[in-house]
Amino acid sequence: MNVLRSFSDSFWSPNVWLPPNVTWADIAPGSRPDVQHANYKDLIWPLPLAGVIMLIRYSVERFWVSPIGVSLGIKSTRPKKAANIPVLESAYEKSSRLDRKKILSLSKHLDLSERQIERWWRLRRAQDKPSTLTKFCENTWRCIYYTYSFIFGIIVLWDKPWFWDVKSCWYGYPHQSVSGDIWWYYMISMAFYWSLTVTQFFDVKRKDFWQMFVHHMVTLLLMSLSWICNLHRVGSLVLVIHDCADIFLEAAKLTKYANYQRLCDIIFAVFTVVWIITRLGFYPRIIYSSSIEAPRILPMFPAYYIFNSLLIMLLLLHIVWTYMILKIVIDSLQKGLMSGDIRSSDSEVSESSESQKSVNGDVKSANNIKKKCSTKKE
Repeated sequence: MNVLRSFSDSFWSPNVWLPPNVTWADIAPGSRPDVQHANYKDLIWPLPLAGVIMLIRYSVERFWVSPIGVSLGIKSTRPKKAANIPVLESAYEKSSRLDRKKILSLSKHLDLSERQIERWWRLRRAQDKPSTLTKFCENTWRCIYYTYSFIFGIIVLWDKPWFWDVKSCWYGYPHQSVSGDIWWYYMISMAFYWSLTVTQFFDVKRKDFWQMFVHHMVTLLLMSLSWICNLHRVGSLVLVIHDCADIFLEAAKLTKYANYQRLCDIIFAVFTVVWIITRLGFYPRIIYSSSIEAPRILPMFPAYYIFNSLLIMLLLLHIVWTYMILKIVIDSLQKGLMSGDIRSSDSEVSESSESQKSVNGDVKSANNIKKKCSTKKE
């Protein structure tokens, strides 16, 4: 117990997290009558709020978004199930990847052609993919939240001096009051990211799954530390900048699922412009302020380097995603339409390009495999 206490005291040393000559007692709630400091105990609130958000999401998707999707003609059905072949099913459960060696081994064991194995495997993979309606509901929910969060953030920050001048984030630090609207903006935003961290393992799998997981965890870590150290001003700016472009990204994807291709292209073009302006324009401005302007206003302390590292880590993720976005833009210009979801799995994009004839052929082939295996067993 003493070891843990000693480690905690060393880790949370004010010499690390706070400016020189400032202690945790100096920024504790009630330490000054003219300043309402952030309370680190409030960080527990986003956890139950995350459960509320997940419940709201379920209700919105189930009783509102899903019926709208069905009325738009979005399909909720999945491909027909692959034939029940225990040997193939067991091999698929071990690994969904299919290589040449595995094909030859299964073909020899089941006395099936390589083409029959490949077709069963392709049908089995399609069976695990979510329906278009499921993806439509997920993206619509995200679009709704980001729209709310961005508008709420603008309303909250509109009368705040640091919204118009980033340097105001550092004036008077660490004795900066947390108003009620900032409190709610922070708590709800953190609750949303906690809910994403949980539901990400159940939502549609994307090709940047781990990038998004790292993004959520870094965001939560950055928000938590900024709240504890009373750096909520710069934290609120980072939040509102991130929410803006995400509105158009989710809107572009849901219009694509609804087969409004022209509208999707227009929204995606708007998204690209907004993304570059906010993520590679305004966001680096914040990093510049924290790196260049802050040291001129405040005495530096070790936690400064921690915050800056996390901010830069987010910027690196932005650069990676910008590269992916520009690839989609170039592909769109070449083909005349948006060819895929920049956060879809590779198999999802390839599936959308397959014809109905191929799917029917897979079903027929799978049925033939089942009959052949049944005959062999008898």
